Amino acid sequence: MPNANLFAALRANFPADLEQTAIEVADQPGVNYSWRDIDRATAMMANLLASLDLPAGSRVAVQTEKSVEALMLYLAVLRAGYVFLPLNTAYQAAEIEYFIVNAEPAVVVCSGKNFGWVSKIAFNAGTEHVFTLNEDRTGSLLERAAHQSDQHRTVVKGADELAAILYTSGTTGRSKGAMLTHGNMLSNALVLKDYWGWKAGDVLIHALPIFHVHGLFVASHGALLNGSKMIWFARFDPRAAIAKLPEATVFMGVPTLYERLLGEPSFGKDACRNMRLFISGSAPMLIETFNEFLTRTGHQILERYGMSETVMLTSNPYHAKDGARRGGTVGFPLPGVGLRVRDDKGQPCPTGEIGGIEVKGPNVFVGYWRMPEKTKEEFTMDGWFKTGDVGRIDDQGYVTIVGRSKDLIISGGYNVYPAEIEGYINDMAGVDESAVIGVPHKDFGEAVVAVVVPKPGAALDGAKISATLKGQIANFKVPKQVFVVSELPRNTMGKVQKNLLRDQHKGLFA
Repeated sequence: MPNANLFAALRANFPADLEQTAIEVADQPGVNYSWRDIDRATAMMANLLASLDLPAGSRVAVQTEKSVEALMLYLAVLRAGYVFLPLNTAYQAAEIEYFIVNAEPAVVVCSGKNFGWVSKIAFNAGTEHVFTLNEDRTGSLLERAAHQSDQHRTVVKGADELAAILYTSGTTGRSKGAMLTHGNMLSNALVLKDYWGWKAGDVLIHALPIFHVHGLFVASHGALLNGSKMIWFARFDPRAAIAKLPEATVFMGVPTLYERLLGEPSFGKDACRNMRLFISGSAPMLIETFNEFLTRTGHQILERYGMSETVMLTSNPYHAKDGARRGGTVGFPLPGVGLRVRDDKGQPCPTGEIGGIEVKGPNVFVGYWRMPEKTKEEFTMDGWFKTGDVGRIDDQGYVTIVGRSKDLIISGGYNVYPAEIEGYINDMAGVDESAVIGVPHKDFGEAVVAVVVPKPGAALDGAKISATLKGQIANFKVPKQVFVVSELPRNTMGKVQKNLLRDQHKGLFA
């Protein structure tokens, strides 16, 4: 049968001249990787994984800093026919333990500085192989791979076979592993290549993390599938990015990155003279940012919408013939993607009315890892995925996302689930209950805020609560402000009215 392995499709689109530069590392002048380097390094890593005699379908969990080698490891896992499990670099021990226990990876790769505690968790959970990989091209993974052959025949996979698991939480706070197949991701990458007008000579500035959909799949797949060079930033520096913009044609970012570009006086039309496309996603963009960017650069940012379970779902048009790019909207459903808005009774919403967004298409995941009941619950009887997002479709077909679900917070492009943070706060001595909300923030889109009620006679300190959380959870989840109050507002059914709390604190960071 034809090989549906995603790596095979990406490799088939490498340029004929493999000596061309594939990745230029902007943070390390003079450090470049050719297409041949990618081919050889992924082969050696794939051979290393193959030498471990892992069971079919084994998961490879990875929590490392952003580096070209980390991207190569992802490609090598695909190439070797295993399942890639990326983990946010900010996750702390309790979070990592949950993911490793739940996913049971055969291999864990972590930063050398974290080897002590990560390996202890992994070995206790039954993982047999733990490697290190550092951002300076050191670590046991590369040392072991260096002894392997640089030739490897890509493992044959079917389109419906698992390629990656991305952990995403619901408002219950329990993380769920969204299972994406080779077919899910390749179908989406091919659609985006056409819809966003990828062409010969394109150069992508890659300034996003590579532990989630936007940076690892949308950006990387786009460049690799088009045989396009990437200018690689391990960390986003607005001035350095502006200096490199004249050498590029495509930029992908979250609203926070665009805010930081606009904060630089040197940013304007001259820096963007060779650019053809700026794409934004992972969080809502303020219309003020969209308009200011247009004024400063002459470019309309293309906003799109996707999620871990589906990769990309909608996009504003690239080609003028397909319509205008409208700030504040996420455009139209992509070719092949079905999108509908229904009310809480499951009935279609009239044009312009707000309801729950449901989607269907070849990009939609196959279910949650080892959670058949949850998977069944999240799909309708006729096979549409209930995104949990709320939005509307106007009379021209443009989709607008009104909310990411009632309680979900998106801060700096990262999903923050209040129930998870509330669980940690409620476990603290002296805490009776808590409510975590998101409030508007110019830089992050939304900021996390906690409102905490002490037990009778207990004295709580908001700053101490934040400090304790910093040792337990990723920094982007830690509340930027903690308020201690005597009680939380409730409705007649006893449910906490978070909408009132959001209204009360909405001007906090104005």
